[in-house]
Order: sequence, then structure tokens, then C-alpha cells
Amino acid sequence: MILVFGSINVDLVAPVPHLPQPGETVLGGDYALLPGGKGANQALAARRAGSEVVLAGAIGRDTFASIALSLLRRDGVDTRLVRELDRPTGCAAIMVSAAGENAIAVSPGVNSETRSDWVPDELLDPRTIVVAQMEVPFGETASLIRRARMRGARCLLNLAPALSLDPGLLSEIDLLVTNKREAMTLGPDPVELARRLRRGLVVTRGAAGAIVLLADGSALEVPALSVDPVDTTGAGDTFVGVLAAALNLGSSFEQALSRASAAAGLACLAYGAQTAMPDAEAIDVAMVRLPVVAPHLSRMP
Repeated sequence: MILVFGSINVDLVAPVPHLPQPGETVLGGDYALLPGGKGANQALAARRAGSEVVLAGAIGRDTFASIALSLLRRDGVDTRLVRELDRPTGCAAIMVSAAGENAIAVSPGVNSETRSDWVPDELLDPRTIVVAQMEVPFGETASLIRRARMRGARCLLNLAPALSLDPGLLSEIDLLVTNKREAMTLGPDPVELARRLRRGLVVTRGAAGAIVLLADGSALEVPALSVDPVDTTGAGDTFVGVLAAALNLGSSFEQALSRASAAAGLACLAYGAQTAMPDAEAIDVAMVRLPVVAPHLSRMP
């Protein structure tokens, strides 16, 4: 089982010809209100990839709440640990350029109230993979990771957004997943950082694929699926959710990385985060077009 602890948002997505510069107003096309939030996105990606998924988080008592949970409930994510509180549901304002690039601003709202003690101990055992991000209070995330490790669960942390990370937590984390920009905030020596993790550091690089720095000092290069992107929103969350799902379902580490990379590419082919996430069958088909994971000779991502 996968236990996702994280944010639940509504995304206000506006297509624009190009991302505005400071002080610039850009006229775009029709906006859409879509379900999002890194926690919810990763939960849905893992569920569509075939895993049993429980999501712990918070929504408000407002009209955005039903939008935020709509696809999670439709696709069978277990939302019993999602609490309804008296603050606004989280919201992200997303601009998507004609080239598929995005700029995102997030108002956390009720996500700031998410608490680790909402997750009961009985859901944390060696059969569980805990997946977390940085859009809910990090102290609560750290508390859950430590509790999960004490009970034998595996832990995957996505350092997004790139906020300060307690160095003492590294030894409790199996996999730390970042993008290239987020990885730069971790210090000058990612190889040394990877050695402090239980399994390693995964650095996603968009169309260049991903580099995995393992705790034993070796590295892997994960190719990207070749696509013409429509919207890259949610591709990183898709990578994380599918990686966790593949590991949970018994794939080898290399195969899990390949499935995550293929799914992330597919998630760039439509607008929105959750609305673009592929299912297991689509990932299977895309895997045929993806080169294999191979050893990486460079020390730096």
C-alpha cells in the first residue's frame, strides 16, 4: 500500500502565449478549474498505475473541495484520512505557455493545518511506502517519516517546493526526489548527500530524463520519453507517484524508474495535472519506446 501525506488543491489553469515578465500583463485563453496539489496528484498517479493508495490531507468547507477530490474519488483513492476544516481549500494559479512551460503560485489554505497524527500506526508497516512533499508543514512530514521508519515502512520524499530540509532526517528517507533546480538547494555535493540517504537521490531533468545517485556511490541514467509537450504541469508528480507504485507492486528499481519516466512524459500531452495522468495500460505501451536505464559515468547531475 502507498500512504500519501500531502497537499490537496484546486488548480486555476490559464493558457498564455508566453509566461509574463515582472510587471507584464499577458492576455490568455479560457481558464479551467482542475483538481491538483502535490499530495493529491501523486496519490492519483500511483492509483492509476495500479497501487492501493490512501491519502491523508485536508480540504475546506467550500465549493473548491468537491473539485479537489473529484478525480481521486472517481479513480478509487482512499480518502478516509482527508479532513474537512474551517479554512479555504488550497489553490494554485498556473500559467501555461504555448511552449508547454508553466509558472505556478500556490496559496496553501487549509493544507497548513495538515497533521501527521491523522495517520494511524496500523497503516505504517513494512508493506507501506510513505510518499510526502513540502506543501504541508514540514515538521508534520518529518514526524510521520520518523514514525513510519520506526515501524518498518519505506519513505519517499519529494523536495517540492525546495524548502529547508533537516539534515538529521536524511538517514530516515529511502528516496529523495528533486528536480534539477531543487537539487541545487541541497548543497555543492549531491553525491555525498545521496550517501546519507537509505537508497539514494533522484534528480529529474525534464526532457533530459533523470539521474539517480545511489547511496553506494554509483549512479544511473534514466532516459526520458520523447514527446511534444502540451503542458508540463504535474509531470514531476506523475514521476513520483508512478515510481512509488511500481516499487510497491514489486518492480525492480530500474524498471520502476523507467515506468516513472515514461508516465511523466505521457503526462505532458494534455492540459492539467491530474487530468493528464496516464493509467497502467498507457504506461505499458509507452515503455516499448523508452531506452533502458543505464549506468551514469558523471558524478554530477
